[in-house]
Amino acid sequence: MDLGTTARSTAVLLSDLAAEVAGRQASQVREWVGIVEWASRHVVTGPEGAATITEGYLDTGVPIAGEGAPLVSEFGLMELVGVLGRSPDGGRAYVGRVIECAWRLPHVYDAVVAGRLAPWRAERIAERTHGLNADAAGFVDRQLFDATGVGWAQLDRLVTEAVLRFDPATAEAERVKAADGRRFDIDPHVDDHGLVTVSGLLDAADGHDLNLAVARRAEVLGRLGDESSLDVRRSKAAAELGRADLALDLLIPDQETGEVVATVPGRKVELNVHITDTTLTGANPVGRWEQGNGPISSEQIREWLQAHDTTITVRPVIDLTEHIPVTSYEVPDRHKRAVALRDHTCRFPHCTRPAMRCDIDHATPHAQGGVTCPCNEVPLCRRHHRAKTHSAWRYVTPTAGAYVWTSPSGHAFRVDHRGTHPVHTAHPPDE
Repeated sequence: MDLGTTARSTAVLLSDLAAEVAGRQASQVREWVGIVEWASRHVVTGPEGAATITEGYLDTGVPIAGEGAPLVSEFGLMELVGVLGRSPDGGRAYVGRVIECAWRLPHVYDAVVAGRLAPWRAERIAERTHGLNADAAGFVDRQLFDATGVGWAQLDRLVTEAVLRFDPATAEAERVKAADGRRFDIDPHVDDHGLVTVSGLLDAADGHDLNLAVARRAEVLGRLGDESSLDVRRSKAAAELGRADLALDLLIPDQETGEVVATVPGRKVELNVHITDTTLTGANPVGRWEQGNGPISSEQIREWLQAHDTTITVRPVIDLTEHIPVTSYEVPDRHKRAVALRDHTCRFPHCTRPAMRCDIDHATPHAQGGVTCPCNEVPLCRRHHRAKTHSAWRYVTPTAGAYVWTSPSGHAFRVDHRGTHPVHTAHPPDE
């Protein structure tokens, strides 16, 4: 083999890869410039109709970029995010970061456009400056005229300095508020082996006490013959602490009279598990746990069913092809459950909000003769239900469980069990 030829071939290969990297960054810069131009055309002057972050069913009224950045059309933003091929929440956060740079971090934005700063680095900076007032954001921007060499720890220190220097009241409020961020979470998503992740943020003294209790119980388990590793015993110990509490029947007295006004019952857990007639026989050893939103093994189901003091409730099977309409506008619970089992998530392009947390929309409006029946019912989260009701977003249902959406500018998207895919038949309206 000619080593010289190999070296030259490798050099050419690396040059080609470098060109691809440069081309990809240049393409993203053009995307940023287009987003900024779009934002300039869709500025609204008041909170009515402005792009906001929505959590659950309530519109919190929080702009997508920081103080001083423009408010843009909410329904227009939905169309832009769809064209960008991003999820509703991720897409609007991305657009917010671009707007943050263009309007509040001009030095950073200019560095991106000039190719001196990678867009992903600028996005990280924008995430950190979003909550700063205009003076503090301007201070950070002025310090980052050559942001390529700034590490994340240095960026965090710079943001902290900006807050302390230009917004001391906010700094103090955040210090006081930090304690309200304490949490203890158990991830609802179950992995392939039936395990969940636990995380939390505790007061230091509380964390110390919890650690001592778990360590002490783990040691007891070991002395009682449990040969598991220390980490496994600590996991079991934490679970035992929970079961010990759930087993208690607590009396809650009135603080003034001492009269018992409420009782807290002992352990009561509900697991919705979907199985077939062959799951527990071994022919099809897979079930689905609704709360865990994933498959589980038949062996794990057996363990749960055999747990002490377990009560089993068997519910009738829901036929997802059944169409039994009702005469009222209100959607009954059995319809909501059937629609959620059929569609799983909000059916707006790229949206992943669970269907059980969505509104149920009449595909053909009830006032126009649309029946209240699963065949005419579609799960839409509150944000996208509003878009369908109050903007030019529209959809049709070519087949059960499939939806073709058309945006206000004529872009089309098909949403079905395979996800969201653009339909390349759109024709922009005449201007």
